[in-house]
Amino acid sequence: MSQNTDRKRILLCLAHMSGEEMKYIQEAFDTNWVVPLGPNVNAFENDLENFVNTTTGGNTLNKKVIALSAGTAAVHLGLVALGVKAGDEVICQSFTFAASANPVVYQGATPVFVDSEPGTWNMDPNLLEDAIKDRIAKTGKKPKAIIPVYLYGMPAYIDEIMEIAQRYDIPVLEDAAEGFGSNYRGQTCGTFGSYGVMSFNGNKMITTSGGGALICPNDEAKKRILFFATQAREPFPYYQHEHIGYNYRMSNICAGIGRGQMTIAADHIAHHHHVAGFYADAFKDIEGIDLHVAPKDYMDPNYWLCTVTVDPKAFGIDYEQLRQILDAAAIESRPLWKPMHMQPIYKNAPAYVNGVSEALFKIGLCLPSGPCVTDDDLNYIVDTIANARK
Repeated sequence: MSQNTDRKRILLCLAHMSGEEMKYIQEAFDTNWVVPLGPNVNAFENDLENFVNTTTGGNTLNKKVIALSAGTAAVHLGLVALGVKAGDEVICQSFTFAASANPVVYQGATPVFVDSEPGTWNMDPNLLEDAIKDRIAKTGKKPKAIIPVYLYGMPAYIDEIMEIAQRYDIPVLEDAAEGFGSNYRGQTCGTFGSYGVMSFNGNKMITTSGGGALICPNDEAKKRILFFATQAREPFPYYQHEHIGYNYRMSNICAGIGRGQMTIAADHIAHHHHVAGFYADAFKDIEGIDLHVAPKDYMDPNYWLCTVTVDPKAFGIDYEQLRQILDAAAIESRPLWKPMHMQPIYKNAPAYVNGVSEALFKIGLCLPSGPCVTDDDLNYIVDTIANARK
């Protein structure tokens, strides 16, 4: 099928500006705060702290947030904070983007991959415990940390994961890079473990063009992370370094974008929910197309990217054929993440698999879901899918 050139391409999740961003950026230029510190950084961190500490379940949270250059930097600094070193093992969710696992290797440690359960598509708690037991038996020591992921914004079974982690006394670093605005039992995803990761890449729920943040347990932890994020400079009048540090701080310019984005964060989340509801209603009448939705009512995903599975027998064509048809119709779609245990770079890493993520990878697609996707776009997408077999 030839490319549809009559319609503007519909992207998965395009950045959407509030109109307030330029005010904060201009302030940064006017005051010459164009470095990785300044009023926008402080204010953006305060906005994020108010956001993550707000719960609907009556819990009082007092998490602290440090703005960083990327979500990957947040994963890395979380591992540094947890003392992960060369020779350690870290349990990682296999069904995820590479940035969840690569920082483990930055530290000279080994990722141990754990497969998903079919409800949330996130880390399987039972398989997690099996992996912990087996690593202790094989290596004589327990893993240094656990990194569950909120895939496409879907909450994991974090109660069960935390119970296992606490029983074995292993800290949890939550990768909520895709989960901004997702909640579990009324609590923000990313606030259950020792540390939590946020991402503000250009295609996320809110953006700072590039950037991320680390959710920290308290002021002391935040201060320690800030030390490592700013090259680990000791408090001397000259430059002295006793630890390896990193240049991971967010710039005042990017933080200005973030401040503007926070004014419409709730609107973005509501729009993604609307898109998911639209797809859910539409796909009821299309046999072989199933939207992935929360398996429990206490899980409130942000639906960052709405995802579907395609049953080729029921639908008539497979997910790759559908992706090509959508692409020719100027609709961006994308296969689900290729599991880490299937990636060539991690072919020798320990992996505890059950076939769930491999099966999903062979039948799943991400559909346009962002704040720039209109109801007209959605009707066009659904019609294109419904007519794909004809």
